Amino acid sequence: MYVDRMNLDDLQRTLIAAAKAHPPTAAVPYAFERRIMARLQDLGVADTWAFWASALWRAAAPCVALALVLVTWSFLSGPVNSSGLDVSQDFENTVLAAATLDQPPADPLR
Repeated sequence: MYVDRMNLDDLQRTLIAAAKAHPPTAAVPYAFERRIMARLQDLGVADTWAFWASALWRAAAPCVALALVLVTWSFLSGPVNSSGLDVSQDFENTVLAAATLDQPPADPLR
């Protein structure tokens, strides 16, 4: 919506003139400070741990759903390695490769 700049300037001048015609009084309502302080105390302190906990609980359901999808996919896809063996066998052969060699393992400090 387009508003003419001159109308905004006129409105600003009118509002300032009205504010100058009615200056604020120095009188403060009875017990104003106490009412404000009581309202501030009712607000309490923001609990950052509660914010973190609620965010983590909201994220738990999508994480569980993603884990279930990935587990299902891995079971349905079957073995993917070239030897046709289970992946656990490949892992075991890799870890125990140094033990099956005739030479002792090299000293890493040399």
